[in-house]
Order: sequence, then structure tokens, then C-alpha cells
Amino acid sequence: MTAGPRDLAAENQSGMKTNSQDCMDTNPIDLGSIEVLQVLDEQGTLNPSRDPGLSDESLLAVHRAMVLSRAFDSRMLTMQRQGEMGTFAPNLGQEACMIGQVWELTRQDWFSPSYRSFGAQIHRGWPMERLFLLWAGYHEGFPPPEDVNDMPFSIVIGSHVLPAVGIAMGMRRRQNRDCMVVNFGDGAMSQGAVSEALNFAMVDKAPVVFVCENNGWAISTPTHLQYATNHLAGRGIGFGVPSLRVDGNDILAMISAMREAIERARRGDGPTFIEAVTYRLSLHTTADDPKVYRDDAEIEPWQERCPIVRLERLLNTRGLLDSDGAEAVRAECDAEVLEAREQFRKIAKARPREVFDHLYKTTPPELEDQRDEYLRRLDRKGVD
Repeated sequence: MTAGPRDLAAENQSGMKTNSQDCMDTNPIDLGSIEVLQVLDEQGTLNPSRDPGLSDESLLAVHRAMVLSRAFDSRMLTMQRQGEMGTFAPNLGQEACMIGQVWELTRQDWFSPSYRSFGAQIHRGWPMERLFLLWAGYHEGFPPPEDVNDMPFSIVIGSHVLPAVGIAMGMRRRQNRDCMVVNFGDGAMSQGAVSEALNFAMVDKAPVVFVCENNGWAISTPTHLQYATNHLAGRGIGFGVPSLRVDGNDILAMISAMREAIERARRGDGPTFIEAVTYRLSLHTTADDPKVYRDDAEIEPWQERCPIVRLERLLNTRGLLDSDGAEAVRAECDAEVLEAREQFRKIAKARPREVFDHLYKTTPPELEDQRDEYLRRLDRKGVD
């Protein structure tokens, strides 16, 4: 097992440029100076020189968005274990990554999510009952809402990154000052399509922000077995893309980094690559058992780096949210998720007679025979 969590605070307390050192890596190759950004440390102490300057109202809204994301994640896991939900990828501990990467986007901007992005999708305007439908296997849940400029997520690792760049290239040609944000995990960085996307984006100066959520594990493969450098941000530099490394459990650092990257894209200055260093506290997916390949002792330091608790410490210091207030927010978010679950249950009705309808434009004869036999069995069982 790996030695322990990466310590961004030790790498750089001030947000100035430094040679990043990742203690999860074994004999890493130093790629040179990469900015490491942290605004709010684990004790809730703020670095005022990099503070994005959110209003009190916005800070409380950011906190609630992260709590809602976690409440949805928790409820989904319970429903999956009860057989009410399909396999999905929990995002426990990655709430700052999720919310921070889309907080600065407008309704006109575009977002291309990976399969662990439902916290960001909720903030972008996806109704939670729609996401429940999606992960329960109903086609109605898959297409983005009509008024949300999001791409459908892709299960194929890294395959959505090139199309996202293509959309951004179209934005540049239309000169409409919109922006595309695309996220993916550290495992996707080993896919050739992601390298191609970085190259296309920089050559074309496409208005796209690449967000690599480096959560320590590509399913069961730890980072030190996946790449031989001390950070992934250097990959962007290799293609000429301005790149930085961000404390992905620091919501203010994520918002600050994304704000600069999005503004850069709108100016026509091209793409930015952001490596958000975080940790996957839960399962890769609900079909996974991390105890097989990961020591529980590795998780404990990252539990102390909880992005929600970190922000609550700042809010408490400013007199905006005490422990009772934080508990009230959690209760409100739990109730909102439960209401969405009830809406989902009202519309999630199985339609077994349609399972053959969307496979072929012209159904092959052998499949017609199978369908006819299947329908006869449903008739015998009295299934509508």
C-alpha cells in the first residue's frame, strides 16, 4: 500500500510557486515549478492574498451546495444497497472539486461531466429525481435538461474529453465568449484521447478548462503505479497548456483557480489545465470493494481534510454558521433529497414490454422471434 496522503499544505502554504513533492509517489521525476494553490487550510485559516472574495451569502450557498451533494451521495448509496438504484460512483470527500469547478460558470457556458459528477450536475440545474432515474437505468434520466448546457456523461474513461474540446473550438469560431469545463479522473490521464484533447485545445486556443480530479486511485491502481512524475499538472505544460495544482479539498482554492481559468478562456487566451488533488474516501463504484487493495489507515488523514468541515470552520469564525446551524443545513438537505426520492418513485415505473424497442431500426428476424417469445411469457404472467 502507499505510504500516506499527499500534503499540499506542506508543499506550499502561501500559494507561491514551488516544486511540488507528492509523498504518495516513489522516486518521482520532477517536472519543474508548478503553482500549488491553497486558500483555506485544514484548520479553516484563510490566505487573504488568494481569497476569491465571496460574499457571506455566497459562502453559505457554497456550503449548502456541498452538503446537498453529500446528502444525495449518501441516499444513493442506501438506495443501491436496497436494490432500488443501479451501480454508481460515490463522490464522498470530493464535494469541493464538484462544486468548485462549476461555481463560476454561467447558464450559457458548457459542462462535460464524468460519471462521478452528480454534485456538479445538481448545481448546474439537474433535478435530483432525474439523476435518480439516470442511475436506476431509466433512459429519461440520461439526457440533460433542456435548459442546461451539459453533455451526457460517459462511462468510457476519458472519451468525453475530445468532444468537449470540439465544442470549445466551435465557441471560439462563434466568438461568443462562452467557456467549456470538462472533468475527468487521474485514471483518464493514461488515455491517449486526453493527450490528444490537450494538444488540440492548445493549438486552437480553445476556451476550455480541463479539471483532473486526482483522487489517489484509478479504481485499484494508486497514483505512484500509474505515473512516474510528482504531479499530473506537468502533463498540461508538456502541451503548452498553462497548468496548476490545486488543493481539491479547498473550495475557495477551487473557485479561485476556476475563476482565473474561465476568465482566461473568455479573453481568447486558450485552455487551462487544473489538477485538483483530493481523495476518494468511498468506493470507486458500488461494484467495488476498496478493502481488497487499500489500507483503512490511509483514509484517516483525509477524513480530517473534509472540505465541508474546513469551510464550516471558516464560517464559524466569521459568525455565519455555528454547529446548530450546520446541523440544520444538513437536515434541510436530507429532506430535499428525500422529497426527490419520492418524486423518483412516482415516475420510476418498469416498462418490460419496451426492452426490444430501441435496439435496431429494423429488427432482425431472430430477434423478432426472441421478442415474440418474451412477450408471450409476459402475457402468461399477466405482466403489463
